[in-house]
Formats: sequence, structure tokens, C-alpha cells
Amino acid sequence: MKTKSFRRRIDVNVDELDRITDTAMCGPLNEVEGHTLRAAVHAMAERLVRRRNTEKTSAVLEPKAPPAAATAQEARKPEPAGHGRNGAAAFTGANRMAVLHDTLHSGDACPGCGEGRVYRQKEPATLIRIVGQAPLKATVFEMERLRCNACGEVFTAGPPQSAGGEKFDPTAVAMIALLKYGTGMPFNRMERLEGQLGIPLPATTQWELMEAAAKWLKRILSEFIRQAAQGGVVHNDNTGMRILQMVRRGDDGRTGTFTSGIVSISGGWKTALYFSGWKLSATSVNWRLPCARQLPSRVSISFGEFRDNASHIWIGGASPGRVASGHRRGFRPHA
Repeated sequence: MKTKSFRRRIDVNVDELDRITDTAMCGPLNEVEGHTLRAAVHAMAERLVRRRNTEKTSAVLEPKAPPAAATAQEARKPEPAGHGRNGAAAFTGANRMAVLHDTLHSGDACPGCGEGRVYRQKEPATLIRIVGQAPLKATVFEMERLRCNACGEVFTAGPPQSAGGEKFDPTAVAMIALLKYGTGMPFNRMERLEGQLGIPLPATTQWELMEAAAKWLKRILSEFIRQAAQGGVVHNDNTGMRILQMVRRGDDGRTGTFTSGIVSISGGWKTALYFSGWKLSATSVNWRLPCARQLPSRVSISFGEFRDNASHIWIGGASPGRVASGHRRGFRPHA
């Protein structure tokens, strides 16, 4: 270990330095005055310059040996492949454009050596370019109109086949549905975004499109409900939901509205359903899944059904035969 070096102490007389400075302005300094002034200047220079500490931990302490198990595990760890970026194969939704060589074709003579021939490779070279665009892109078709100067009849060019028959293509409707119900993009925010990009898309129009598209999905929803009703294990839970307008019976004795989530497990498949209304999730299992009443028994697991930090497990058909209420400390059976 290196020993710490200390700066030497120099006593400096300020009055003597002032006298030497005055003498230097009038004439040359003698040898004693020159040594005194030089020692004072060097002392100030050492004081101003900060010494660099070059001592390292590795030179003082012994290197710490890694555990044998960790060393063996690191030796078996394979080297990471690639550079961590997404390759061209990862862009499955990208448009692919084939680019032919400017001067060469498959079978031409090699311009490099002049002896062989060049052939097309199985894997082409790839170049990825990403551009931005609006979530919904609009196209305005300007069809030419010709007017007769004699009779005044106007002849208009027909729309191209790519224009389609509807203003909103099914892909546009699907994109609005994905943004709204898949990623949580509100209609008003979508309207503002599209408006800033020069494509008017009112929130009311978006809702009308979703309402019309939902009619085609009712058959699919009915099939999902039928499949979920065949599940042997049904998980259900609910949370509060505000509904602006809902028609309900006056004698139902309920005041709240809820969104019930039901996950049914049948044959290794899981079906997730969501219902909004005044019925709690446990009630929704038998009300929403009427086909389940055909099953001899079903396990229905509900968490926090009665807002008492309890978990309830129902075993039975339409009306629960045995109910187990499991609190945080365990399960307590009820009749």
C-alpha cells in the first residue's frame, strides 16, 4: 500500500513579498530575493493544482473470487443471438415490395470475374422503412365531368372499382372498434386526432358505425355465451359501472349498476364475457348463461361478491346447493 505524501510547509512573509515586488519594478532582483519569490510562487501553484488520486481498489484489495456455481452457470449460458432489433420477418403486417436489380438478371454473366454466372438467391436483402399516417386514411376520387354546350347534358366518369360501394370501408369500421374497445381510445379523442390530420370523423359518426357493426356480432356473442355455458368451472366478479340511460323494472329492488366479468373453463378453453346491468356477477351466471342449467353440477367462483372481502364458491346447478364462503383466514362452509 502506498504511503500518503504530505505537502511541505513553507512560511511566506507577505510584507517581504511586497518589498521584492517593488524592487523588481525598479531593478533586477538578487539571488536571495529570486529564491524567495520562486518558492512562494511554487507553493501557491501546488495549492491551486488538485492532486489526482490514482490508487485503485484492485491494487489495494485482493480480487473477489466468484462462486463456483455462478461460474458454471455463466459458462453454460449461450451467447445472445442478434442485436436485439426486430428483423424483417417480425414485420408481418408490412407491405412487401420486390425490387429487381438494375442491370443484372438471373443467368447473366458475372461482371466481377467474367467467368461464372449469377443466380437469384433464396433470401433477398431487406431494407425496412416506416412512415406515419392517420389511423383512418381517406381518398377523394375526382371523377371527370363533361357537359354538352348544345343540350347541356352532363356526362360523369364512373367511380373506379377500388372505391367500393360504401363511404366507410369495413376495414375502417374494424379499426375504430380496435382503437375504442381494444386500446381504450375515446371517440372524442379520435375525432380530435383525425381532425388535426385533415380527416373529419365526428364522434357521433363513430358511434353510429359501431352500433351498426354490433348487429352483425350478436350471433357470434350468442355462440360465445352458449360455449361458456358448457364450462365446468366459472369465475365471476363485478365492478361498479355508470350507465347514462337504462330501462329497468321498478320492483327489482336494486339501485346499483355493475359490469360483470365471467370466465368459463371448458375442455381446456377459456371464454371471457362481460355484461353491464343491474345484476351482480353471481346472479348473471345463471341469468346470462341459461344453457348451464342443463349441467348436473357447476363450480362457480366469485371474489368480493358482497363487498365483504370474502370469496364465495358455489357448487351446483341453477340454485346453489352448497356454498362455501372463504375469508382471508380460510374457508367457512354455510348451509
